[in-house]
Amino acid sequence: MPVGLIARLFKIPYIIHESDVVAGLANRLLMKKAKKVAFGMPPSEETLAEHPNYVWTGIPVGAEFKSVNSAQQNSFKRAFSFNANQPLVVITGGSQGSENLNEATRAILPDLLKFTSVGLVAGRKHYEDMVDLKKYENWDQASLESNFRMWEFNTTMNELMGAADVVVSRAGATTIAELAALKKAVILVPFERLPGGHQEKNAERLKEAHAASVVSDMAMVSNPSLLLDEIRHLVKSPRQRADMADRLHQEARTDAARRLAEIILEEV
Repeated sequence: MPVGLIARLFKIPYIIHESDVVAGLANRLLMKKAKKVAFGMPPSEETLAEHPNYVWTGIPVGAEFKSVNSAQQNSFKRAFSFNANQPLVVITGGSQGSENLNEATRAILPDLLKFTSVGLVAGRKHYEDMVDLKKYENWDQASLESNFRMWEFNTTMNELMGAADVVVSRAGATTIAELAALKKAVILVPFERLPGGHQEKNAERLKEAHAASVVSDMAMVSNPSLLLDEIRHLVKSPRQRADMADRLHQEARTDAARRLAEIILEEV
């Protein structure tokens, strides 16, 4: 907001990039005088009515986030010591983690491990509270004998999520962009206490497009089996997974960084 206000004061052209479906307060205020409004996700009709001077660029993500074929996926599974012949569900709440996702995973993990391998990124903030789950992670020297692994944080999330058959995640715009680029079947559990409800709106739009499954955070807290049932359904429904992944991949804009650069050059 301060940068935009200074730009307006000195009559310096500026461009807005909004990652979410619905713009936040600062961007809503600055959009009125912006030369161009770039969206990371297709904007809502309400936003378009207010700001028709827009372009859908997508969200810049690292070049390492790209779709993988089955051979590459199996190679990633083996690299993380999982059985390549078993489905893999990766659950992540981001670098800091999600207490609610972690606790739901704790509640349903014994049932999950009956039909899938599980990788949990517990997050830096909550990892110590989850170390009891290490009892499910059994190693014989350097060989994983169980079908569960847990990390505090993983520095190669593109490979870990690339290995997954199903990813369970929050619904932040950048995470969604990475999963779209990876072409993954996704269960989104939006964080419901953020101002403006951005994650809920991101998730709802993708649900309406049949590009993702959505489980309510509060409902999951009250009844973790809701997440278990959704994971089980997708793991056992390969055609639906493929269809969802295709639809989500259509949201990807792999040239987002280049397009934003082009817009800047066009407007200066």
